Amino acid sequence: MVKKESIAGSKEYVLKTAKEQNVKFVELWFTDIVGMLKSFAIPFSELERALEEGFGFDGSSVQGFARIDESDMVAMPDVDTFQLLPWRPNADTAIARIICDIYTPEGKPFAGDPRGVLKRNLKRAADMGFTYYVGPELEYFYFKDEKGTVMLDEGGYFDMTLRDAATELRNETVAALEGMGIAIDKSHHEVATSQHEIDMVYTDALTMADNVMTYRLVVKEYAMKHGVYATFMPKPVFGINGSGMHVHQSLFKGSRNAFFDKNGLYYLSKIGRGYVAGLLKYAPEFTTVTNQWVNSYKRLVPGYEAPVYLSWARRNRSDLIRVPEYKPGKEEATRIELRSPDPACNPYLAFSVMLAAGLAGIEEGLEPPDPVEQNVYEMGDEERKELNIGTLPASLLEAICLTEKSELVKKALGAHVFNAFIENKKIEWDRYRIQVTEYELKRYLPIL
Repeated sequence: MVKKESIAGSKEYVLKTAKEQNVKFVELWFTDIVGMLKSFAIPFSELERALEEGFGFDGSSVQGFARIDESDMVAMPDVDTFQLLPWRPNADTAIARIICDIYTPEGKPFAGDPRGVLKRNLKRAADMGFTYYVGPELEYFYFKDEKGTVMLDEGGYFDMTLRDAATELRNETVAALEGMGIAIDKSHHEVATSQHEIDMVYTDALTMADNVMTYRLVVKEYAMKHGVYATFMPKPVFGINGSGMHVHQSLFKGSRNAFFDKNGLYYLSKIGRGYVAGLLKYAPEFTTVTNQWVNSYKRLVPGYEAPVYLSWARRNRSDLIRVPEYKPGKEEATRIELRSPDPACNPYLAFSVMLAAGLAGIEEGLEPPDPVEQNVYEMGDEERKELNIGTLPASLLEAICLTEKSELVKKALGAHVFNAFIENKKIEWDRYRIQVTEYELKRYLPIL
């Protein structure tokens, strides 16, 4: 586990480093409600002013931000996130980035800022004595270009043969991420053809959400550099595994893992079991946030290692929640893994709703049902019914309907983000609903 440490944590350090590295432009990064990275660049000459008072911009065109009549926003740089970008305009100059919190002109945190949403949820956890740690595993595909799904290789899980044509590309991407201060645990070919994964080292949730945004951009940038295309689309190819973002998570109290009990089932404490129970109870309500696209539900189908059923276990990868056994009985390694999120989510909002659900389970004194070690996919409907195993929503529409009624999600996101997010997802569903798909043409045109 890596704990967040300041990179010197001062404006003086940022200004000194930027000058020494001959930084010509600094990109100010922030995120809209659906997790798209936004930025604008300022010259080095404006950096000191930006660090002191933030930098104004028009928020009216940013998804989920503000209306035209209240569009003025201020991007306030977080000095701890200053990093040089690994791509340079030329050998003598550099570009840097700083991730920003968004404020109103009156100096108040903007309610529509996803990073601010996560900060509010982390404060709630801190008020309960907890620090929230996460380790997401983002899977993605390399394709020949963005126009289709022509694969780069015929590799499979952990393959290291010549069939894995993207090994050097992946290694170069890892080096770039590490150069930006993101610690990497491992990287490898995934199960599906041309599918890959780079795992970041477990750390606090705010740092990790920032890292996820950086990770996705770096993966795409280096793919483009090699003349190929990287996508985090959850299910780009029918009939093979989609891309997930399995999220390992735990709560710590100081240096002690609050999930650990040497005498507990799977070494989980009462707090850990309550957290699991909270995720199981509220997962259907927050799935719109962790799986926010129409395409997300093409991945959430039985088989293909994607969870559909509301169950938990230890070794079983068909369950929604797994208790990893990498280091059984080791306090620091005790964690749970939520397997439903996909890598196209907004990490700030996804971590927020997961944490809110887990904390609710603790506060409500919930206990999870008995773990299910057998393969849930192979059970019949009656057997699953007898075990009281529910399911995740099967479509974006079903997910929206559940989320729209959820007091937990509304409280976690805040009214501004909640309402804007629901509206955005309803529009997306309506746009999808009226399309005539290739499937319909092939299925119905010859017979109707």
